[in-house]
Amino acid sequence: MRPTLHRLASLATFAPVGSVASRAALASRASRAARAALAFVAALLASAPRAAGAQGAATRAAVQPVSLARDVVGKEPVSFIPMVGNWVVASDEGKKVILVDGRAWKKGQPAGGLADKARAIYGARHEEFIDNVKAFAYFPIAVAKDVPDFTDGEISSRFKMIAGTLDRCAGILFDVKPNGDYLAVRFNGTEDNVVLWTFNDGKRSFVKRGTESLPLEMGTWHELRTTVHGTDFKTYLDGKLVLEHALKAPVSGKVGLWSKTDSMSEFADFTVAPAAPKPAVKPEAKPEARPEARPEAKPEARPEAKPAAQP
Repeated sequence: MRPTLHRLASLATFAPVGSVASRAALASRASRAARAALAFVAALLASAPRAAGAQGAATRAAVQPVSLARDVVGKEPVSFIPMVGNWVVASDEGKKVILVDGRAWKKGQPAGGLADKARAIYGARHEEFIDNVKAFAYFPIAVAKDVPDFTDGEISSRFKMIAGTLDRCAGILFDVKPNGDYLAVRFNGTEDNVVLWTFNDGKRSFVKRGTESLPLEMGTWHELRTTVHGTDFKTYLDGKLVLEHALKAPVSGKVGLWSKTDSMSEFADFTVAPAAPKPAVKPEAKPEARPEARPEAKPEARPEAKPAAQP
């Protein structure tokens, strides 16, 4: 048990003061007590940040970066499952990146082995997914393999536009459903803007466009980050808030990378950070019901004593 300041201070008043020796003992005890008190306060101050840090770490959700360690340069990625378009692992300054190569793009052309890839994700429901994805073959997509379901939190990715005649797009794919429906937020270098799109039943629909024109230089890295909390949706470009929207419903589905037509773009540092679960709120303890106080029993009325009859 740690000594309290009160106990430490009391040590200074223990020795009598009637002699030089006792005064010396008193001074020594007081000095030791002061040092112990200072050490005690210092320990408290030092432990406070650690305790606060531990509490903060407990409330933060685990960040899930998608690792490219198993991916091989020059081959199709295994960390992402290409569904539409030509996706390949490339090297940029010695670092592995995911490259969508739209030079080989053809309208209506899904990725090779689409049926097997869809079956790996959605099992028996893969045929419905395939039907809708073919309708969206205008838009290359790759699904993150090891992120089973994203409902609330943050998704981010760095991107670099390399080339593209029709489009120069890089986007984040999310809320991917077993039937192939999904949402995507993207930057397009031919329009210099950020736009949120929804894809439902084989039809693409415009949702919201950022209000600013945001020209970016080709061949440079930038970050696209989106946050979803319930129906509250926000997107940031290089740390700047560029789009806000209230979704029709909360999201729940797979996530990944998105592109368009002949875009040639690189992606790196794709990260998912689910929101930390909210602490359970304990219901307030209800006071125990006390039995109602019974009224005190009134004494029975006794008949008045009659005076004795006089003889």
